[in-house]
Amino acid sequence: MKRYSKLIPQGTRDLLFEECDDRRDVEAILSALFKEHKYRKVMTPTVEFYDVFAENDLGIEAEEMYKLSDSQGRTTVLRPDNTAPIARLVATRLSKEDFPVRLYYNQNVYVRNKSLAGRTDETEQSGIELIGDGSIDADIEVISMAYEALKRNNVSSFKLELCHAGFFKSILNKMNITSTQKADICKLIEGKNYAALGDMLAQFDDSREADVIKKLPRLFGDVSVIDEAKKLYSDEKSNEALDYLRNVYEKLCDMGLGDNITIDLGLVNRSNYYTGVIFRGYAEGSGLTIVSGGRYDNLIGEFGLDAPAVGFGVNVNALCDVMREEINVDRPIRIALTKGRLEKSSISLFKKMGLDTSELENKGRRLILPVGDFEAVLSKAPDVITYVEHGVCDIGIVGKDTIVEHGSSFYEVIDLNIGKCRFALACPNGTDFFSGHRRKVVASKYPKVAKSYFQSKGMDVDIIKIEGSVELAPLLGLADGIVDIVDTGSTLKENGLEVVDTIMPISARVIVNMASMKLRKKEIEEFLNELELASKV
Repeated sequence: MKRYSKLIPQGTRDLLFEECDDRRDVEAILSALFKEHKYRKVMTPTVEFYDVFAENDLGIEAEEMYKLSDSQGRTTVLRPDNTAPIARLVATRLSKEDFPVRLYYNQNVYVRNKSLAGRTDETEQSGIELIGDGSIDADIEVISMAYEALKRNNVSSFKLELCHAGFFKSILNKMNITSTQKADICKLIEGKNYAALGDMLAQFDDSREADVIKKLPRLFGDVSVIDEAKKLYSDEKSNEALDYLRNVYEKLCDMGLGDNITIDLGLVNRSNYYTGVIFRGYAEGSGLTIVSGGRYDNLIGEFGLDAPAVGFGVNVNALCDVMREEINVDRPIRIALTKGRLEKSSISLFKKMGLDTSELENKGRRLILPVGDFEAVLSKAPDVITYVEHGVCDIGIVGKDTIVEHGSSFYEVIDLNIGKCRFALACPNGTDFFSGHRRKVVASKYPKVAKSYFQSKGMDVDIIKIEGSVELAPLLGLADGIVDIVDTGSTLKENGLEVVDTIMPISARVIVNMASMKLRKKEIEEFLNELELASKV
């Protein structure tokens, strides 16, 4: 029996009629733009050797790639990125006499996404690479073309945010920390995770650099952000990066692009890859980055030919979704609330903020209700993350436990210090979980948390996911221990279990959609500031 003959693999999608027309129209518009600026089309193989992507700081993990093997058993992958193959092509097929060379592409990339997240693993991209020109004029050309790419596709509400990799690098390189710590810091800044970043940097309290890094996630907005950054930190390299960024910003404003350009000094993703200006584009109605690009002067050298380069890629899938969606830009800020205890605690905070919570307190069976000038959406904890990530809600209030287990692409901005508890490893009283050579079995509602914890311990364990009362698993002989949320510990005690190790503290956090943070910055920041003050009363 052909079980899957009528299905398609997870992460893929069939397209019909208007959807196909939309893709081809976008591709045609972008190709026409690229050709106007004398860019020439290139195509690279769908299947590349794994080595093309393995050691070049592209920010793509090995487990995110679709791996294959060729006739000689060598590891190959479905192309997860377009820039690295083009860098390989340039280094092996062209020479410096050909520079500067302007190239464009329209081809798909394949990256594994979190399962059941509503994202496709196959993404159509259109983009450009300007190779062999390290000037500011090249940066301006590429950024202005990214702007024009969105304008020509009638994206009405969007922002391009700018940063410079040199500013963050100048600070980070002064700190005596490991490469792993650097990677963790980058991840926390990029996610605007103020609370966790502060916790991590607490060990460097006497460090001027650590103090500046704590403030980086909040350094986004207009050009005044650059002046604020200079007051916080100033040395030759950081000033050089900020001055360059200001110059780029001013040139773009002189071209009439100022209304759609912002600065975000917390844009530090792939900081080992980018060497100069970095930019991203967000559009109202999408939780995804529509455009991403920057200067990467070291990449082509890894293939044997040193050359400066700058470029960008457009996520055609996301762009088409934005173009089809009817966006109500005047709708109120929408807040996803976790039902239950956090819902009640959130209402208490809203009251302290002076918001009218009467509808929320008398909700009946309604799930969307007004709260002052805002709109509250009541849902289960994992759904809060889904709604915020996809951009249908701007803000979410959810427990750290859910973020760790289900989290993905959003900003984590405030620790509300409510709903406090902890993740812990527990086992039957009087047993030594860590002794003996027998492979242990652990039951948990949070397999991702459990897996990460035991990996950090260097332990191989079997993890069984339990949906109900996880305390039953060791009592019935199914597991040696459990990883679960512990508050007072009374449930564990009544069932003959005890905590043997605390994994991490848990409390309610505020998360924000990435595009909403850029496009509705003033409204969201005002709400967040008032909410943070209320949480401290």
